Amino acid sequence: MVINTNIAALNAANDLNQSNSMLNQSLARLSTGSQLVNASDNPAGLAESISLNAEIGQTNAANQNVGSATSFSQTQDGYLQQVGSALDQMSSLAIEAQNGTISSAQAADYNAEFAALGQYITSTATQTFNGVSLFATAGLAVTVDGSGDTFSLASVNLSATIYTTATSSSLASTTLAAAALSAVTAAIGQLGTDRASVGANEERLNFTTQELSVLSTNLTAATSQISDVDVATESTNFAKYQILVQSGTAMLAQANQAPQSVLKLLG
Repeated sequence: MVINTNIAALNAANDLNQSNSMLNQSLARLSTGSQLVNASDNPAGLAESISLNAEIGQTNAANQNVGSATSFSQTQDGYLQQVGSALDQMSSLAIEAQNGTISSAQAADYNAEFAALGQYITSTATQTFNGVSLFATAGLAVTVDGSGDTFSLASVNLSATIYTTATSSSLASTTLAAAALSAVTAAIGQLGTDRASVGANEERLNFTTQELSVLSTNLTAATSQISDVDVATESTNFAKYQILVQSGTAMLAQANQAPQSVLKLLG
């Protein structure tokens, strides 16, 4: 038996330090809810988690872009519905103005209403959404994923000749009313095409929104598998390490008392 070097106490101290380190790690995981408290806990997992978190952020940003574009398209369609109502009324006025039995005063009233509706459509062509023209001549590019890929919204141009011809027409005579009816009918046909394009834009954006939402959820789930702590398992580990620390402390105390038995030999 030796007293200068207490091997049993050294071993007990090493075991206690290891148990205490694991207890502290378990405590940190439970308090943060993360398995990756330090980079050394899982270097490869940490790198993958960082990459996944960046992808989640990019995907969510793209989803916000798509949501804004959907609102843009819905606003467009709302205006176009009203333009359609105005054109329908203008076509009715053009028919009524061709009636040879109406007085010149009635014809003037029809023409005044027709012109007012035309001005409404002309004014609508200048409307904006968040500072961006709703009815420009060119389409708008919308980012639709985290890689920066874009989708071009088909443009609707209310300043196109087919619309301006209708809005600038006159019902001052039956001949002009007939020409106005032809122009308004053509504009109504173009409006149907334009609203169909806006509807296709909305449908495409709705599918993209659903796709991005599913992707974001799956990426979040993947990140959770890497970084989130399993509380049930970690609580069990925490209890185990507490017991090991307590028993290790007791055994170290016993190991430190062992050399005292040498005194009996010296007595």
